[in-house]
Amino acid sequence: MIKIEKSANEDFIKKSISHLEAHGFEKIKADIDGYDCPKSYLKRGSDTKITPDIVAIKNGKKYYFEISLKSDRPLLLKSKWLFLDTLSRMNSNRFKIITTKGHYKFTDNMLEDINLSDKTPIKI
Repeated sequence: MIKIEKSANEDFIKKSISHLEAHGFEKIKADIDGYDCPKSYLKRGSDTKITPDIVAIKNGKKYYFEISLKSDRPLLLKSKWLFLDTLSRMNSNRFKIITTKGHYKFTDNMLEDINLSDKTPIKI
């Protein structure tokens, strides 16, 4: 999700972190209070910072998790997902999308629009 929506959806991020901890993820970093902040990346040619919602490690592999909730700014969200997918593939890491009831169709449409339809969202 984009930066301006994170404070409004902090409860869902915490719920996602609990889900990941239950599935064996460690060293979880999240872009909310109480957790270490993941590394941010600066987009060239603008002042836009891209920060993954959640970063965790499992079995020595780094996973980037992005929370998918309906957004008023889908273009910004699409560029963030494409960047994180490319970054994860470059470094042999993993990129996953987390979504919840009521947001499945939005997530599937977004993934289809940016040719990431091979990704299966984690449904919480």
